[in-house]
Amino acid sequence: MARKPPTTPRKNASQERSRATVDALVEATARILVREGFEKTSTNRIAEIAGVSVGSLYQYFPSKEALVAAVIERHNQEIMDVVRTTLTEVTDLPIEKAVRRLVTVAIDAHRINPELHRVLAEQIPRAGKLDVEAVNREVHTLVRTYFENHYKEMRKIDLDVATFICVSAIEAIAHNTVLNPSEMLPEKMVRTLVDETTRMVVGFLRPAT
Repeated sequence: MARKPPTTPRKNASQERSRATVDALVEATARILVREGFEKTSTNRIAEIAGVSVGSLYQYFPSKEALVAAVIERHNQEIMDVVRTTLTEVTDLPIEKAVRRLVTVAIDAHRINPELHRVLAEQIPRAGKLDVEAVNREVHTLVRTYFENHYKEMRKIDLDVATFICVSAIEAIAHNTVLNPSEMLPEKMVRTLVDETTRMVVGFLRPAT
């Protein structure tokens, strides 16, 4: 059985110059992934684009996969910064308004660097650190907390089940919106997706009338 390449950085960049080198390497990796794809991405090419030696690259990252993991971590963090802010803002909103904001921000967050998002979704092997489990856990926790605070507005349903279904549905729609060619999804269609997804999720959560 082939060994998985290491995906953990060799050392943390504590000094400003070191952080600049790491940032340049991660940015170069992202650019190459978008332009050339995962298979053509190599440590030599990354070092060249970043303007550093391969030796310097290996001081911080043991493999191409470790650099890709860093790109994924940075991309996920950019998405989560948007999601966290929104979930804080909707704390006191009623369910319909809150869900609409969540659907909108999910699509907007997935459209942060959509070309990179598409490459990460379609080409990156699931190995070692290359996953989004931590992000998913945080989103589920935040959404479940909202549901706990608005349980009186909801039908009687297990909150873990409600959280899983709602987050999965919104995530899948936002994800597929980004993966589709942009010309197939003009802004008018995106607005319709927001309306219909909101209607679907709210209909699932609210008591039958």
